[in-house]
Amino acid sequence: MLFFINEILKEFITCFSRKAAYHWFVIIVVGLMIRGDHLGVTSVIRDLGLRPECYETMMHFFRSSAYTLDSITLCWYKVVQKYAPVYHENDRAVLIGDGVKQSKEGRFMPAVKKLHQESEDSSKAEYIYGHMFGGIGALVRKRTKWFCIPLRFTIQDGLQETADWEGSIYSQESHVVQMIRNGHEAASVSFGGSILTLDRYFLTVPALRTLKELNGDTGLLQIVTKAKKNCTAYEMAPEYAGVGRPRLKGPSVKVNDLFRCERDRFQKADVEIYGKVQTVEYHSRDLLWGKGLYMPLRFVLVKLDGVDSIFVSTDLSLTPLTIIKLYSYRSNIESCFRQFKQD
Repeated sequence: MLFFINEILKEFITCFSRKAAYHWFVIIVVGLMIRGDHLGVTSVIRDLGLRPECYETMMHFFRSSAYTLDSITLCWYKVVQKYAPVYHENDRAVLIGDGVKQSKEGRFMPAVKKLHQESEDSSKAEYIYGHMFGGIGALVRKRTKWFCIPLRFTIQDGLQETADWEGSIYSQESHVVQMIRNGHEAASVSFGGSILTLDRYFLTVPALRTLKELNGDTGLLQIVTKAKKNCTAYEMAPEYAGVGRPRLKGPSVKVNDLFRCERDRFQKADVEIYGKVQTVEYHSRDLLWGKGLYMPLRFVLVKLDGVDSIFVSTDLSLTPLTIIKLYSYRSNIESCFRQFKQD
């Protein structure tokens, strides 16, 4: 194990312009791995048995100009691609993205703002003060076990005013747009063609427009997500008759009504969901979505245990069962995010 950790840490040596900064990087990483509590730098010093005067030196490391956070992040993408058994579906790496809201007691901390929690859990407050994190991870599979390796976690809300500061690493873009950019960055730097699974919060016109701009004609990154029950889509535009302006879309369709209107077209199949094989009823339709965007998406209507769900894919070549299976993999990021909130 120690030799394996050493090989991984050696991959980062090119990210540092000074050897001393790299040595402190190794010390801090090892300290974070073996620490017994979550008290920041204090935990690292205590568990590694370092001298107390190392505290200030270690704090200076986080403000060092010998490295940049982006260079370490890009190197980490390549390390994960090289050493981890990243799961692929249709020759595309599967990435998982989500946002997490961490409550904070300090009202005047940087990036702390009032956040709304969309959850069906009655134990959660509707509004909290805290940080809004966005993260993506790579889905890996080892025999029958599934894991999510974190790739990038950043604060994606509350720091827009600092985006114009010199040397600022924060963006004025919305949380959903930043998530798309992070996924495309990982795909272009390391993983190649990828599928990013997101929850229904990220099915927005700005997100799809950003994805379209980043992909261009390559289709490097595709998205699998979930739609709200009240979403409205459109039939494909009819063929141009040669008179007037070509139509951009066809008649509108309330997607949730398809569970009733097209119930005779549903098929049954066994698919692996949340680690076990279950029987689902499904039906798919290719429709246009997004006012003013009218992007073709594949909608998959699913009935499972009396619950109706609508899954969506920007890749029209994916089969309905593949889309269902891909979205079920999102459950593998829950433990990753839970550990991140503790840290």
